[in-house]
Amino acid sequence: MKQAFIIAISLVCFYFSTNDYPVPKLEKTTIAINTGLFDEAVECIKQSEGWHDERHHPYVGYGHRILPDERGKLTFRITRQKADSLLREDLKKKCAMFRKYGKDSLLLGVLAYNVGEYTLLGHKGKPKSKLIIKLDSGDRDIREEYVSFRKYRGRVVPSIQKRREREFDLLFNKTKTIHE
Repeated sequence: MKQAFIIAISLVCFYFSTNDYPVPKLEKTTIAINTGLFDEAVECIKQSEGWHDERHHPYVGYGHRILPDERGKLTFRITRQKADSLLREDLKKKCAMFRKYGKDSLLLGVLAYNVGEYTLLGHKGKPKSKLIIKLDSGDRDIREEYVSFRKYRGRVVPSIQKRREREFDLLFNKTKTIHE
């Protein structure tokens, strides 16, 4: 009985593989982030963040926050190469948090690198930002909401506003969605 079942399954598989029977493909959406654009985003962050040393504890390099499992392993005397790799790793994680936003994931990742992803997404009683609410509704006219993340202690900081404008102009609408 088992042999007959195995033979029947094999014949069915052989039939479908030899005929022009259309095999349905599952469409998987991925985000294509131009590696040059990612590199530009990294350079933009480096320029804005500057170098963090022991005075900026718990941040090192280009703004990497020392995590509990990194204490003792990661010191303030890291090389620029190590700082660059930490920045890239952190930015990839931030972009992954915003994967559902498609072509805006890099833009949101860069913003989250500075303000934190939960400032945007909301967490523990903190509501979603107006930026995320607008994107969730399908409205991509977000320049004003993006640039609104320009305050420190409630006051507008001109250098942060310039940073947000530079980030937005550099990254908005520059990636594309690919359906595989």
